[in-house]
Order: sequence, then C-alpha cells, then structure tokens
Amino acid sequence: MKLSRSNGFLHWVLPAMLALVAVGALLSGRDMSLIFQELAADTGGYQGPVVVWGQRLVSVLLLAAAGERIFKHVTLHKQLPSPALTGAFVVYWAATVATPAIFGSHPQLAHEYLYALVLGFAVLLVSQGEGDRVLRAARDALLLFIVAGLLLVPVLPAMVMDQSYTQGLLPGVPRFGGLAPHPVAMGMFAQTALLLLWARPFQNRWLNLGAWLAGGGALFFAQSKTAWIAFLLCSACMLAVRHGARFWQRVTDPRQGAFGIVACLCAIIVLAGILGWVTLGDLGTQLDDFANTAQGAQLMSMTGRDQIWAVAIEEWHASPLFGYGPGLWDSDFRASIGMPNATDAHNQFMDTLARSGSVGAAALVLYACVLLVLSLRYAKTTGGLSLALFLALALRSISEVPLLLFGYGTDLYSHLLLLATLAGAASARTLARPVRASYAYGTAS
Repeated sequence: MKLSRSNGFLHWVLPAMLALVAVGALLSGRDMSLIFQELAADTGGYQGPVVVWGQRLVSVLLLAAAGERIFKHVTLHKQLPSPALTGAFVVYWAATVATPAIFGSHPQLAHEYLYALVLGFAVLLVSQGEGDRVLRAARDALLLFIVAGLLLVPVLPAMVMDQSYTQGLLPGVPRFGGLAPHPVAMGMFAQTALLLLWARPFQNRWLNLGAWLAGGGALFFAQSKTAWIAFLLCSACMLAVRHGARFWQRVTDPRQGAFGIVACLCAIIVLAGILGWVTLGDLGTQLDDFANTAQGAQLMSMTGRDQIWAVAIEEWHASPLFGYGPGLWDSDFRASIGMPNATDAHNQFMDTLARSGSVGAAALVLYACVLLVLSLRYAKTTGGLSLALFLALALRSISEVPLLLFGYGTDLYSHLLLLATLAGAASARTLARPVRASYAYGTAS
C-alpha cells in the first residue's frame, strides 16, 4: 500500500493506553475499598514485568504512530488543519511543561514529558477521515473497557467495586470503578463513551442499545456527581446544537401555534415551581441545615480542596514566574505538607499556577480560549461533539487537572479526543473552501 493511501495506525494509540490501564488493574490484585489507604502509604500501583513491558510497548507504539503521521504529513506537503490550534497547543506545552521543567524552583527533566507533545501534534494533523477513525476506535475501546469491568462484578467484586463507599445518593450501594484507577475516572470514561456513542452510533440497532445500557449503567453506579452533572450539561449542548434551531423555528412559527403554546406553558410551570420552592420552602433554613451536615461541610470546603488550594497559592508566591516545577504533588512533596492524598491541586488553574507559574497560567487561559472558540465554530460540523467534549473538560477542570501534559495517562484521553475532533472538522472545512481561479492574460484558466 502506498504511503499516500495508508491510513496509519494513530487510531490504535488511545485503545492501547486504555488496555494498559486494564492490564495494570487486573494484575494488581487490588481492593478498591483500600485505594486511599494505599495512596497514603505510598505503595503505588502494580509495576510487575508485564505492566512495565506493556508500558514500554505502548510508548513505542505512541512514538511510531505519531512519527508516521507527522512524516506522512510532511512528505505529502499538506497544510495544517488549524494553524491557530496547533500554535496554541505548542505554546501551552512549552509554557506549562518545558519552562517549569527548566526554570522552575525545582527543575526536573524527563523524556516522558515529550510524549504528550509528539502525540498531540500528530493528532492535530489528522484529516476528517482519520479523525473519525480515532473517535470510533476510542468509542469501541471505552465500551469494551466498561463491559470488562461489569463482567468482573460477580467474579472479583472487591477489585471493581468500592464496597466501603457511604457518601453517595444510593445508600448501601457499592460504587462501581471497574478497571479504572478510581470510580471518578470510571464516571469520566463512561460519560465520554456515551458522548462518542451519540455522535458515532453503531449501525446495528441492538448493539447500539446494549452499548447505551452498559455505558449508562457504568455512569450511574460510578456515583460520581460531577460526571452526572457534566453528562447532563453535555447532553443539553448536543441537543441544542442538533435540534435547537428546529425547536426555535417551531416555537416561533405562527402555523404551529399549539406547539409554541405547550412549550411556553412547560417553561412557565418549571419556573413557577422553582419560584414556589424558593419562596415558600424556607430555603434559607434548608441550606443552613444542610451546611451543618457532614456532606454540607464537605461541599462548603470543596471536599477539603480549600486546604490544597492554599498550599498551591503558597507555592506560586514562592516562585511566581515559572512555578514549582514538574515534581509538585509527588510523594516527597505530599509527605512534606502532610497531605498523602493530594496528588494534584484538584483544579486545573490552581495546579498550573503552582506548578508552572504565571507564565503557564497565562498560556492555559490562552489555550482554553482557542479551544472554546474552535469548539463553537465547529459545533455544527461535529454534531455538537466538539462543544460537548470542551464542556466536559471545562467542568472537570474545576475539580481535576485534565489538561496536564506531563507524560501520558488516563487524563489525556478526553483532551486528545477533543483535539482529534477539532482537527478533523478543521480539515474538512479546509478541503471544502472554494479555490480561487487563477488568471492568465485576463482569462480564467
């Protein structure tokens, strides 16, 4: 097969990363109820020879697939699908990874820091067809990952279920984590899988139904409130992009007065119910009572994140320009501050500010603005998927760090999917642009 016709194998990278996570969980013999105790004891995950060699193979696959994609792009003299997005990504990596690694108060260099740059750059070169292939492969891998975890529930319940969880809305129901590192990660995986399934459904009706049941069940029993809220908001975005214009047209069309009246009545009923609850439901007392509960106290302190953010601010003050460096929140740092579970700042901006300083934080804001603008621009082209994936990342950024580019891991999954979606849509728009006619001696040639 000729190079110009080769599809490459970039679409295998995300499934390989997910397979490595699954193998590590299967061979760990873990008890999900003891995850936080093991983290506090700094015992680390399973690092047997199978996992070590698996990680090496995935690293080789990552570099080979990305290198093949970049080489093909250069040799075929193709244009960048989105120069603005590519430039913003490179600047973001340089300001949040390279700069603090060299100039931070605790500099630290490692070859793993290049993986995200190479892979992200390769993903930004995909065409519409290649981007679609990446999304479909990621969808299939996520659903297989979820189903494998569900099948292990009756066989190895302790490995895939947190049976000690008591803070959920389902009293006495264990929290499903599957083969993910944590139930919160499983909630993110399930949410992403459902969004991809919505945008790229299976052709087989029953397979599609089974996939929705598996993904929906994993999302529900992961009991991640953040994932629940994010999926509802992302679904609203998908619906608004796909059907919003048609809905508004029907509401404002005088020939369909009955539909507009029903829609307005439903809106009035909902608003009246909210107003009645606020006015007559003694909301102030209810909020006061909730604040005095254990869950209310956790919410007021963002589940203890306020203390972590205070540490992050202190580290930024100590090195305001380039930050602490890549080693922030490693085991030694956590031990020094007495917070063994604080593996990151639990907020993207605060983590970047402390780890990469003001330079990194400014690059983060710029990069986020570029992602937002392009997600809105290509929302129609992608059927709402670009906007939904961006919103999912933005919501996770409130309590997690999904845009971290030090190495590659589960947090990079959604980030790369958004880049592939935007690059594919930008490539399609570039090809669809009308080519200006060239003129010779006053006559179009």
